Amino acid sequence: MENQLHKIAHALQETLEASLRASSNANVHSVSKGDATEENWLKLLQSHLPRRYEASKAFVMDSMGGISDQIDIVVFDRQYTPVLYNQERQPFIPAESVYAVFEVKPSLNREYVIYAGEKVASVRKLLRTSAQITHAGGKFEPRPLFPILGGILTYDSEWKPGLGDSLLRTLDELAVNQKLDIGCAITEGAFEVEYLGEKTLLAKSNASVSLINFFFRLLAKLQNLGTVSAIDYKQYINAIGGNVP
Repeated sequence: MENQLHKIAHALQETLEASLRASSNANVHSVSKGDATEENWLKLLQSHLPRRYEASKAFVMDSMGGISDQIDIVVFDRQYTPVLYNQERQPFIPAESVYAVFEVKPSLNREYVIYAGEKVASVRKLLRTSAQITHAGGKFEPRPLFPILGGILTYDSEWKPGLGDSLLRTLDELAVNQKLDIGCAITEGAFEVEYLGEKTLLAKSNASVSLINFFFRLLAKLQNLGTVSAIDYKQYINAIGGNVP
């Protein structure tokens, strides 16, 4: 009997790969091409992530008024946290609600990996609050903050091999708050990064299952993070000049 998971994985792979290839061929203008590529990746995550998560192009803000660069894809909690402002499909999301951020580019290369790290750092540097949680027997203490995941999503890679030593060397160039944890180049494979002191380890998949492999790796990482911390709304009230009793 044919393995149904393999069948579904290959169907998903072929669909998105065809969409990205069509976007690349049809759009000569780099901005249009980039928008179409982002839209395809967004549709993938919006269609398949569990409902507790939302994915959107967005800015991320904190209670001190700090703001990130515009992020191609933010994976955030939509169940417990508000969108602070949303106009023209450009939401502003509180930093406390963010699980992961991704930069979308046409290809993997040194310039784009470093740029993705800078985008990730613009989110990680923001202040995140954590409030007590009320329950029937009293209050839970504020939860510790988890590290926000960072990644890059592309169609292919300019390196040969696509996910080899050149990628590892570039990942090693990134500062601590720029580190990338996960990524996917559809024609090359998915990859996951582990940083052990001065050593960087790279786990990767075959190109034929790059999308489904990336998706399950992302789900596993999100599962390990648990739930975002409760926002301390008093900090936001103080920041906008209100009085907190």
